Amino acid sequence: MPTCIFIYGTLKRGQSRDGLLVGQKLIGPASTQPLYRMFNVGNYPALVHADADRGVSIEGELWQVDDDCLASLDDVEAVDQSLYRREPIQLLTAAEIAAEAYFYLLPVDGLEDCGCCW
Repeated sequence: MPTCIFIYGTLKRGQSRDGLLVGQKLIGPASTQPLYRMFNVGNYPALVHADADRGVSIEGELWQVDDDCLASLDDVEAVDQSLYRREPIQLLTAAEIAAEAYFYLLPVDGLEDCGCCW
């Protein structure tokens, strides 16, 4: 069964890892509810849950991916090494679609805030 994934960084079209989504279905642009923050880790962004009243709406893409692609994305995002965790995300656009995103699990203290878009 396909899974909807909210993509916000290096997996977006035109970014360095977009090849991992070849053959998958782009649903379209999407934005989150203003409940999150995104930080620059260097070559990639880190999405985290925001503290109360500090969240912004993150811009990205919504993709429908098959199980094989999802397993590859979990590997790339180092889910098994506890770098990221895939969990539900609240969308502003396409709110009727249940989607997941990769959330960064390490501290973001001292990292540059990316704003709403990578």
